[in-house]
Amino acid sequence: MADAALSLEARLKAAARDLGFADCRICRADEPWEAGARLEEFVDHGRHGDMAWMETTLERRRAPTAMWTDAKSAIMLAMNYGPDSDPLAQLELKAHGNISVYARGADYHDLIKKKLKQLAGQFAQLTGADVKVFVDTAPLMEKPLAAKAGLGWQGKHTNLVSREHGSWLFLGAILTAAELEPDAAETDHCGSCRACLDICPTNAFPAAYQLDARRCISYLTIEHAGPIPAEFRTPIGNRIYGCDDCLAICPWNKFAQTAGEQKLWARAELKLPELEDLAALDDAAFREVFAGSPVKRSGRTRILRNVLVAIGNSGDTGLVASSVLPHLDDEAAMVRGAAVWALWRLDPKRFEAEKAKRLPDEQDEEVGAEWTLTPK
Repeated sequence: MADAALSLEARLKAAARDLGFADCRICRADEPWEAGARLEEFVDHGRHGDMAWMETTLERRRAPTAMWTDAKSAIMLAMNYGPDSDPLAQLELKAHGNISVYARGADYHDLIKKKLKQLAGQFAQLTGADVKVFVDTAPLMEKPLAAKAGLGWQGKHTNLVSREHGSWLFLGAILTAAELEPDAAETDHCGSCRACLDICPTNAFPAAYQLDARRCISYLTIEHAGPIPAEFRTPIGNRIYGCDDCLAICPWNKFAQTAGEQKLWARAELKLPELEDLAALDDAAFREVFAGSPVKRSGRTRILRNVLVAIGNSGDTGLVASSVLPHLDDEAAMVRGAAVWALWRLDPKRFEAEKAKRLPDEQDEEVGAEWTLTPK
């Protein structure tokens, strides 16, 4: 922020670009907005599923000033994470696990927070104003703020869309007590397009601009703590962590560039790992493979559940002996249940034989139901 001839806002944006951010825009943080009411409706309808934290932090999420009463301006930052290949094409590689593009490397929270702190520190030193930094880890609604600041608009899939960067954007925020000149909000450019709604494998959008997280594959594979409901298992395909379909199909992606920053954080071994290799990971190996990755936070049990669902969808009977049968004895009931379903999908004859041996001794009610109820 060295060029004193520029306005404070222009210097801030130049500094953001120097740190690798794709865009930086500003909005008021202390004005009324409708996002709080929309969130309350989302929670009232139960569409947050197991994410109880959304309900318990609802009051603080209603507005930025509910988080910090002195906040006057929001400095909104975007970082491009555009992939170098089409995630939709990778859904056909059924022997491999599909990890959402954003999670194929270092945790984006760490990547962005470091840069946000650098920018916030420079700004605070220059202005003397108080600042607070946020990267999706506190009850602050970044997407509505980003739209208000003009970084893009919330598309029909509820994620941010940019005319310059498509749907591939990490977001971060700096709240400050400083009074800054706001940018114009972006207008909605979705038009009549409904590609993101129509491609959803589980019909997670009850209407445009509305999401029912309970049906969303990202929620089911990352946040949901129990067995994946039977109706969603086949549509999940080989997605073992998240889902990029509604993002990847967005026509505005044609203007997005592959993220140069991605080379710094993406890891080739997490792009399309083999399901057989993932199924063989014990707890120590799981922690090693996913060290520093957001996948690690979900834990081996939840990820192994997803891997076994993907194996059941693979059609590869060769995985029964190596990757399914061993997990019928897993100490985690959720893993055993997923292995039962995978066995039923791949080898119905072996399923009946194993059922006769194992069902009488199974103590978990949900696993017992997997053996006795015809899976879908």
